[in-house]
Amino acid sequence: MKVLVTGGCGFLGSHVCEFYIRSGAEVVSYDNMTKHELLRTGFAADEARNFNLGYLKGLGVKLVTADVRNFEELTDNASGCDYIIHTAAQPAMTISWEDPRLDISTNVLGTFNVLEAARQLKIPTASCATVHVYGNKINETLSEGAMAYERDPAAIDETHPTLEGTLTPLHASKAAADVYVRTYIETYKIDAASFRLTGIYGTRQFGGEDHGWVANFAIRSILGRPITIFGTGKQVRDIVYATDVCEAFHAFYKTRKPGIYNIGGGRRTAISLLKCIEILTKINGARPEVRFGPDRHGDLRYFICDIEKARCDLGWSPTVMPEEGITALVDWIKNTGLFFIDKAVQ
Repeated sequence: MKVLVTGGCGFLGSHVCEFYIRSGAEVVSYDNMTKHELLRTGFAADEARNFNLGYLKGLGVKLVTADVRNFEELTDNASGCDYIIHTAAQPAMTISWEDPRLDISTNVLGTFNVLEAARQLKIPTASCATVHVYGNKINETLSEGAMAYERDPAAIDETHPTLEGTLTPLHASKAAADVYVRTYIETYKIDAASFRLTGIYGTRQFGGEDHGWVANFAIRSILGRPITIFGTGKQVRDIVYATDVCEAFHAFYKTRKPGIYNIGGGRRTAISLLKCIEILTKINGARPEVRFGPDRHGDLRYFICDIEKARCDLGWSPTVMPEEGITALVDWIKNTGLFFIDKAVQ
């Protein structure tokens, strides 16, 4: 089996590459190695961006530095592959405000190119969407400071309306890519899936205030740096560990049931931002300093995935619970990540 992973040197992509190389597959990481989402983290961005590249090289993954916006290069590298897993993306809402052209070209054109390559080469593909496609109108259904569990039902399934509420370019680009996957399924009958992902976290994640909040909280708690929470801290997410997402990708490859899927932790892994602080306090033996700021434009106050469709159609459900996953993340940061993370975080 040969697998092409776009964004292979990113956080999630590196886990997908590792998952398949350890299963005996031939793996190609296709990544343009840009540092947009790392530039404001305060980390040593060059070292952080290159860490996964070095890690994957050591595992025997073939490394291709190229951009998903280049269709010919993408198609050349996809030729002969059995599966394309598309994790390359512009993932940060803040960056989408500031550079909407980067956002649309990466998320929409990049996904279109992957789908076209999959269609022409007759290769199954799974693409990363996000729960941001639903928009944030759901915020309006809660009183200030309310918790997600107060919604009935608490979990949201794939039939829920999309693009509701106050939108940003990220909402638009990720929703457009999600619609393109559905369009290629229905028009060209390709084996494709769009995974509406929520709250992914795990080792090798260099989270900042722009993206990757669990890792951001963990890194700052270990360094003794203040954590900024935008809003009340009672915002709730179902979080899902990276290895569980890898299992979801493989479940789709095995079942070949095209469609749109919520891929998250579901109700069992739903935690508030403040609960995450509590878990980190327990693991580290000290409570981090927490500062509060106002809600940010476009932020989603809560979200819990209904993952029943993925369970029924793909035979998938997550297994890693928050305390186990956050402990693994903390251990990685302490044992490996601090080598370069601690250079500049403020």
